[in-house]
Formats: sequence, structure tokens, C-alpha cells
Amino acid sequence: MPGSKAAIFSLLQPENGLERQLLEHPEFLEGLFWGVPRRGHPEGEVYKHVREVLDNIDRLDLGKRDREKLRLIAFVHDTFKYIEDKSLPRDWSKHHSVHARRFLSYFITDEEILTIVELHDEVFHCWNWVFMCGEIEIGEKKLWELIEKLGPSLRLYYLFFKCDTMTGNKTLSPLWWFEEKTSELI
Repeated sequence: MPGSKAAIFSLLQPENGLERQLLEHPEFLEGLFWGVPRRGHPEGEVYKHVREVLDNIDRLDLGKRDREKLRLIAFVHDTFKYIEDKSLPRDWSKHHSVHARRFLSYFITDEEILTIVELHDEVFHCWNWVFMCGEIEIGEKKLWELIEKLGPSLRLYYLFFKCDTMTGNKTLSPLWWFEEKTSELI
């Protein structure tokens, strides 16, 4: 753990006022410092994962606005895992992505960013239905519903999903499947 606000600023290198404002928020900082090594996230704490996603964003050839949007999504997307309710049966209204969207909506009104934050794990869930549960029709139906819901935001969603998936020790199969399914749409 970096141990200080100055250290987290140095590590995540906020590039605008909103990123700096988020890194000043106690609830947000609590989420960044949460985490232990786990499947898909051997790095442990969320801030380390965010740094990896930001590094992946840096490798993309993007315009300024898309880069700003992807960075903001990266900052927020997993930061509320620490308050997610994982009891069974799952109450998906208490998923970390819903908490993240709600928190971010106090700072912005950009529906594209808010939607991508909320849906950032959906391709993985669709892939899981198909390949882990053997429920091909359900998974494919959910994928096409997601694509329809994203509309013109599909490309930005894909770029974020790619940057997020190519971290830690996550399986790349959901990314490859998504790329195959959307190759003519992105």
C-alpha cells in the first residue's frame, strides 16, 4: 500500500481536476486500498489494478476525449468492490459496478461513461453463461442485448474491456470471444 495520499497521486498520476477530486474522496480512497490477491487479480489492492488498466490505456492510439473517458472509467470501475454484497442469491443491484455508477453520477452526467462503468463486467458474464454454464442461448441473448444497449458506445466499451481484461492473470478467452462476436461492429 502506498501509505499516503501523495503516494497514490504519484502512482495513479491524475491528469485532470475530476481525477484529482476522486483521489481526495475518503470513500473512494477506501475502495482503492481494498483488496487481497485473488483469482484474476493477483496484484491485490484495487489501485494496483487501476494502474495496470491505465498503462494499457496509455498503449492505445486515442483522441484526447476517448482517453479522458477511459481513464475515468478505469479509476472508478472496481473501486467499490469493497462494499459489494456477494451473499447468495446475488442481488445484482448491489454489484460493485452499480455502486460505482451511483458514486460517479454525483460528479458527472455523461451517460456513456456511466453506462460503461455499470456494464463493464457484462461481457464476462455473457461469456460465463456460454462457456462455463453451457447456457449458450442465454449467454448469446444477453450479449446481443448488451450490444444493443451500448449502441454507438460499443467501441469505447470494447476498448475498456480490452484494457481491463489484459491485466493480472485474467483469462483472455472472454476478450477473444467478444472480439469474434463484434468484429464487424467495432
